[in-house]
Amino acid sequence: MVDKTALDALRAKYADAKGSDVFDPEFKKVVSLVFQSSGSRRLPYSGVSTFLAAPYRPEAAEQADFGGLDVALIGIPMDLGVTNRSGARHGPRTVREIDRIRPYNHALKVVPQAECRAADIGDVPMRSRYSLASCIEDIAAFYERVRSAGVRPLSVGGDHSVTYPILKALGRERPVGLVHFDAHCDTGGEYDGSKFNHGGPFRLAVLDGVVDPKRTIQIGIRGPAEFLWEFSYDAGMTVLHIEDVEAMGIEGVIKRALEVVGDGPTYISFDVDGLDPAFAPGTGTPETGGLTPREAQQILHGLRGIDVIGGDVVEVAPQYDPTSNTAMVGAQILFEIFSLIVLGQRFERRP
Repeated sequence: MVDKTALDALRAKYADAKGSDVFDPEFKKVVSLVFQSSGSRRLPYSGVSTFLAAPYRPEAAEQADFGGLDVALIGIPMDLGVTNRSGARHGPRTVREIDRIRPYNHALKVVPQAECRAADIGDVPMRSRYSLASCIEDIAAFYERVRSAGVRPLSVGGDHSVTYPILKALGRERPVGLVHFDAHCDTGGEYDGSKFNHGGPFRLAVLDGVVDPKRTIQIGIRGPAEFLWEFSYDAGMTVLHIEDVEAMGIEGVIKRALEVVGDGPTYISFDVDGLDPAFAPGTGTPETGGLTPREAQQILHGLRGIDVIGGDVVEVAPQYDPTSNTAMVGAQILFEIFSLIVLGQRFERRP
């Protein structure tokens, strides 16, 4: 039997309420981002596409203080460092096309865009589409400006070689910890005459003294390239193969990750080939038997509170995935890292 008193109370509260009328204080933060003053919502299929539907502020990249932003979303459309299938240069544009990811993170109970000033500032300007070495220099110089301004970068590549110059800039004053999701350790050496490639960014970062290997954990490692990753073990990195993830369980992985990175500044790098190709086929070096998106999200959720100074999602090569699932998962992971940045123990809005 219907409780008439309860029904009358619901009618009084909701019968004439619009879709934008919500009552929870946290949900009101969402309304302010989603609904226009007229009460209508932005059409998800119109306007200019940006990362996580953030405001588009390309002019901020030209200012010394980056327009007072706390978090800058940045594209790096460069894949000159690939060893297999190219195409990740199209990753940033495709991830920008994904909608319906933000603004509320129900698992972490946060509206990251309401907790900071964030914007998509466009792509890193690079002098040449042909020279990998000059692109690495240009990326490092750009992120040095980001670091100097006190902005936390959230980036979309591009292949994994782009993470090295980012870390070179962010770790210049003190080495950072690293949470690295991947099928591969990416600690290889010089290949085919180039030390800059997507198989070796973290070796370079450790040797440059910008990443602390003892505060580095690599999650989801698998595939036939194990013989290339001796550096990870010699340097003291914590390497969790996919079999270790299975044996430890998600809670065990989270516990180990928290032990490894501690409370120091930490960077999160997410290669989409860390996921099983059933979920993310659009990538250059897919490896069977990887993480599910849900497992990756659970691990990230468990990292709430660590001091995340920046992060990236790399190796989205959309032309190998007609479903757009890879880009969608990439955008979701980008949102999870964004949420962790604003929930970090030392995150403060810039004055």
